[in-house]
Amino acid sequence: MVKSREELALAEVAEPAPARGHVLIEVAAVGVGFMDVLARRGEYYDFPGPGAVPGVEVAGLVTAVGAGTSEEWIGQEVLAVLPAFGGYAERAVADADRLFPLAGTGVDAAGAVALGVNAFVADIASHRAGIRAGERVLVLGAGGGIGVLATQTARARGAEVTVVTSSAERGARLRALGAAHVVDRTRSPLDDGDSYDVVVDTVAGPALEQNLHRLRPNGRYLLCGAAGGPPQPEALVALLTDFHRSPTLFAFSLNSVRPEDLQASWQRITAMLRDGSLAPVVDQRSPLTDADAALRRVESGTPFGKVVLLPR
Repeated sequence: MVKSREELALAEVAEPAPARGHVLIEVAAVGVGFMDVLARRGEYYDFPGPGAVPGVEVAGLVTAVGAGTSEEWIGQEVLAVLPAFGGYAERAVADADRLFPLAGTGVDAAGAVALGVNAFVADIASHRAGIRAGERVLVLGAGGGIGVLATQTARARGAEVTVVTSSAERGARLRALGAAHVVDRTRSPLDDGDSYDVVVDTVAGPALEQNLHRLRPNGRYLLCGAAGGPPQPEALVALLTDFHRSPTLFAFSLNSVRPEDLQASWQRITAMLRDGSLAPVVDQRSPLTDADAALRRVESGTPFGKVVLLPR
């Protein structure tokens, strides 16, 4: 649980019991994301604060169900998206309508949370923006949890993908995942003359205005995170400056997505897993007891893919 803005603490608590419409999961893997970083900082809008448990994605075995929930879930390996945190635990309660079966996907529990909320963000954002074959797509923060999956998702749709990352080694790994062009931001900036049909941005920060200007006519900008902090308010002036080109800005959070749309997304994700166009990327596996160090690794921005906690 969160002890303070600077520290996590291990605690023994009573085993949770699933209420109506919920299931109990024996957790095999937990995803560590930037949302958890914000939660510990006290910057995530609905995190309860000290004493609460981070974690919004777990994978494991369903061991019990609450009233009104199908017993067919018992014994199934699932990925679960938890709308109310609580995932850094050996057992967790999840909504039955936010369960996603792993049978037939070919991924284990660690791979499932490496997909987790990031795969849903990448897929649904790409779906809403209508990324099409032949379009040019720019992925900012491409080595992060969302970025590695957005790169693959855009490529699976037939787009020509340019990624921005921070080293030659990370660039080579992104090429292996389908990137056509790599920009190492530590060596050279993006070419101001380049333009894109779609920009996928998990960074935001002060560069947002400049990146909005990179859109082609009828371009779509997918703002999926703000690891670089909030942009300056005047950044949105770019939408008016380029009004004649009809740009669109999507600010996308998974919190706005209905369970049935998550289920539809999971069908698309599993189809990509089966045809080999999508694969989970695990940066590091750590025991649950090392949750604080894992969270600090995510906060540092150094992972390539997903940091995963293993309760046992």
